[in-house]
Amino acid sequence: MATRLLLISDTHIPGRARRLPDAVLKAADTADLVIHAGDWVAASVLDELEQHADVLGVWGNNDGADLRDRLPEVARRTIDGVRFAAVHETGQATRREMRMDAAYPDMEVLVFGHSHIPWDTVTPRGMRLLNPGSPTDRRRQPVCTMMTAVVDDRRLRDVELIAL
Repeated sequence: MATRLLLISDTHIPGRARRLPDAVLKAADTADLVIHAGDWVAASVLDELEQHADVLGVWGNNDGADLRDRLPEVARRTIDGVRFAAVHETGQATRREMRMDAAYPDMEVLVFGHSHIPWDTVTPRGMRLLNPGSPTDRRRQPVCTMMTAVVDDRRLRDVELIAL
């Protein structure tokens, strides 16, 4: 049975937006799991997403004690046979693939955030690195973004970057 994923990060509510965009909430309603890679800022965002889907999340550098008490720095979960990890920061883009191979040797997919820059690459070892950007703070990007994906039969497929 396929698992539909919604990948988001860096929501920065209420600093960058007052609320999650409607498109994010609609995507959460159709997702089996939301993976949030940190910088929620307000715990109410976690509470709201949990009303829409199961949530796997981590805290980011802008998250306070309330979120750090509820979320790990690194989250791991096997989804339909695929080993996922989520973390907020991975450092600079230079040599990221090699560093993440060393840091997460048992993972097949790593979801990360922090930069607000969408990223989809494969490491030399074959781990997929995904950064969904931000649905609320585009920074130097042309648009705000999120990602969706499907895990089915021990495979990650249909990864899509969605402009908001």
